[in-house]
Amino acid sequence: MESADTELTSFNNMVAKAYPVRILHHSNGISEDEEGGSGVEPYVGLEFDTAEEAREFYNAYAARTGFKVRTGQLYRSRTDGTVSSRRFVCSKEGFQLNSRTGCTAFIRVQRRDTGKWVLDQIQKEHNHELGGEGSVEETTPRPSRAPAPTKLGVTVNPHRPKMKVVDESDRETRSCPGGFKRFKGGGEGEVSDDHHQTQQPKAVTGTEPYAGLEFGSANEACQFYQAYAEVVGFRVRIGQLFRSKVDGSITSRRFVCSREGFQHPSRMGCGAYMRIKRQDSGGWIVDRLNKDHNHDLEPGKKNDAGMKKIPDDGTGGLDSVDLIELNDFGNNHIKKTRENRIGKEWYPLLLDYFQSRQTEDMGFFYAVELDVNNGSCMSIFWADSRARFACSQFGDSVVFDTSYRKGSYSVPFATIIGFNHHRQPVLLGCAMVADESKEAFLWLFQTWLRAMSGRRPRSIVADQDLPIQQALVQVFPGAHHRYSAWQIREKERENLIPFPSEFKYEYEKCIYQTQTTVEFDSVWNALINKYGLRDDVWLREIYEQRENWVPAYLRASFFAGIPINGTIEPFFGASLDALTPLREFISRYEQALEQRREEERKEDFNSYNLQPFLQTKEPVEEQCRRLYTLTVFRIFQNELVQSYNYLCLKTYEEGAISRFLVRKCGNESEKHAVTFSASNLNSSCSCQMFEHEGLLCRHILKVFNLLDIRELPSRYILHRWTKNAEFGFVRDMESGVSAQDLKALMVWSLREAASKYIEFGTSSLEKYKLAYEIMREGGKKLCWQR
Repeated sequence: MESADTELTSFNNMVAKAYPVRILHHSNGISEDEEGGSGVEPYVGLEFDTAEEAREFYNAYAARTGFKVRTGQLYRSRTDGTVSSRRFVCSKEGFQLNSRTGCTAFIRVQRRDTGKWVLDQIQKEHNHELGGEGSVEETTPRPSRAPAPTKLGVTVNPHRPKMKVVDESDRETRSCPGGFKRFKGGGEGEVSDDHHQTQQPKAVTGTEPYAGLEFGSANEACQFYQAYAEVVGFRVRIGQLFRSKVDGSITSRRFVCSREGFQHPSRMGCGAYMRIKRQDSGGWIVDRLNKDHNHDLEPGKKNDAGMKKIPDDGTGGLDSVDLIELNDFGNNHIKKTRENRIGKEWYPLLLDYFQSRQTEDMGFFYAVELDVNNGSCMSIFWADSRARFACSQFGDSVVFDTSYRKGSYSVPFATIIGFNHHRQPVLLGCAMVADESKEAFLWLFQTWLRAMSGRRPRSIVADQDLPIQQALVQVFPGAHHRYSAWQIREKERENLIPFPSEFKYEYEKCIYQTQTTVEFDSVWNALINKYGLRDDVWLREIYEQRENWVPAYLRASFFAGIPINGTIEPFFGASLDALTPLREFISRYEQALEQRREEERKEDFNSYNLQPFLQTKEPVEEQCRRLYTLTVFRIFQNELVQSYNYLCLKTYEEGAISRFLVRKCGNESEKHAVTFSASNLNSSCSCQMFEHEGLLCRHILKVFNLLDIRELPSRYILHRWTKNAEFGFVRDMESGVSAQDLKALMVWSLREAASKYIEFGTSSLEKYKLAYEIMREGGKKLCWQR
């Protein structure tokens, strides 16, 4: 398929205009069906009046072809923040659900200076069978927004989940600064925001809205419009708001008919609304109004959906954002009222912070969980672009840190942590956890997975509570869940009190000194029999869960060197604790995060500019000094030096396979078995250090030295431990990375590199000129077309 730029050139002088199926041209009165337009296939150069029209066209094409469509990523102008292009993708794009296959079919439409939207990129090929998938389950007629023509044939799904995760890529062009849309009681299947009874405003009861009508507060205007709607016969949703560019305060609000928009089958694009504007006196006045509805009204019908009160504290409260229905993950609905440990005062603070961060960081992601029973906010998740990029490199082994559960923390602040190529902790995401239910953890893990482009970790360190276990198994099947060491130690102290000290000593020795799973099982059973503890409930339970906490069972899984026995310190240390006041949370959070990232930058600098001394004359040491970071090289160097203290004896040989016994000089009890294949240089050791940490152990290095292997095979140099890991150097496809993961890796790598050009290039005019010149020259090599 030709590139988008080439196709655009070929259509420079001929741009066609496309319409969805059965659209009637008002200009000539001839239907598309009569002209054969219903069979139009998407192609580069196709023009639309709006992005919504492009989506309808693609929906109609999908229904004919046999697949379904989802709204994909959007891109914003760096000049004014307006949406400049949108993607509409096959519903099987990505891997976040079991039903998705990573299909790459899509169209992208781009906004031109004329205001038109032109299809500039397309991929028609699907990686799954077509037919039946695109059948229209329900067709909702869309009445015209005068004077626009009536549009029919919109594909909708009446069985969509009640909740969907929110991020910045899901917002329509009409989204408010908060990045959400609110679904309140506007018809069957919509999510109501509250169940409070409507209260009549004191000053304006019984008055019809009109331009110039004044209110003492935004909440009073909201209650008035709801009371008016009940009399006339429609329901109300809180719509868009606008903020001052000077101080960020809310300057105007819109209250709309619940059937405004087309995001739900019950909506019909109704244009009725009332907008209020804030006055210098602090009051509010109606400055825009549309009373006309495009649907039947039901006068006197009780508006039982209710409206949530808008705080008049200047922050805009929860309703300063349009909350979208959450959770795109099957049946993960909140079916009962849940306790919320997050104080309500935290939501406006965090949401305002998220909005300000998005103006600076285009990759900033956040999401809010809604309780569908009462419309209240529950858990919150956020991650900046640096955290999302770090996940592409260091998200293979993560820690879900819920330190707040250890003591009397007033705020349930949790973090998701990875470990970088310097073995430093790096932030991969933050959350406020509303409660400790399975639903809360399901939502959190699913949201983090989506924010990280579907890249799943291989191993996770997290608490052993049943709700967390159930959520991890459902969201990350196949990942090895390791229990938090602090929780294991705490339960050991509690349950080992009645046992004699001799048993405690042998218990510790069994757990931490056995090398293999077979050895552990044997020693454990002997210990239980010796002390007659077969009926002890706690010992039986922890033995059944041994794969999640016993070192011998953990060594076969990669944990990026996260210590098995030690407690992992909280990422934010003492900066954020149980006594952190609300007003200081954001500043302390940013300060601690910047300090961590400054430490990472220092290690980057040292790894590139400092060279450790060699302690042997082995070529393998020089090879690893050149590739590894300082921290990782020192670990490898220690293993290499220690290998000189071991003796190696071949115990078996058949064809290309050999086995060696490697034991420490003067210590008969410390010995390990190493297997080596001469055909492909594969080697494995019973200590499983490489499987667990990604670095070769002293035992394999001893065998390599004996066999005169002077350089490590490339498979034993993990890219994540090299100096180049931070910059996301993408190796060839032979590394086993899927096409989807490779694409995500390239996107985050290039985005991170570009952000550094921007950061340093804007520090002075001279650096700006240099950075711009470098990028321009690079653009020429990439054959950019201006």
